[in-house]
Amino acid sequence: MKKLSLFIIAAMVVLTACAPQQSGPAKAELPAGKAYAEGKEIYFVHTEASDAGVAEKLTGMMKSPVILVPALANVPDEALANVYVFTNGPAGSGPFGFQPDVFDNPPGTDGYSPLRRLNVIAWVDESKARELKSAAEVMDAEAAGELTIEQPGVVINMPFVVWDGGKGRKNTRDTNTKVRVPL
Repeated sequence: MKKLSLFIIAAMVVLTACAPQQSGPAKAELPAGKAYAEGKEIYFVHTEASDAGVAEKLTGMMKSPVILVPALANVPDEALANVYVFTNGPAGSGPFGFQPDVFDNPPGTDGYSPLRRLNVIAWVDESKARELKSAAEVMDAEAAGELTIEQPGVVINMPFVVWDGGKGRKNTRDTNTKVRVPL
């Protein structure tokens, strides 16, 4: 019995010594959503939302917790950027099963903020819907009467993690895009 105990302890020491050692800061993987900003593909994460229903929907969609923070709804307008979410139109990876979200003000531009004012988009005539890839295209379509925009007063923390000129790193090992971020 004593020999078996010594063998187990020796094996544990060897296994511990062989385990990969982490260097640098701790890292975590977060599921990232695909969207568009200024006509280019970007990736972002959802971390908090001011509305319980939105936090629950995003948590289920991304299979990662989105924390309810009602105080985000009190952030001054000048500290917010916009995200446009589609409720009809071309099918895609957006939260309602339609095209990916569209963001204004990516990092490096005036007005960038990870805190996003939710803008809910509905095409007036869905047969004329098309994929939009920039806030300017969204505004042009609204001005032409092609879509409507509602602002339900919801704020979501949606920092970019991969963007044109950005430093984020995309991990595409599987169909669920994830990003590694230092903790």
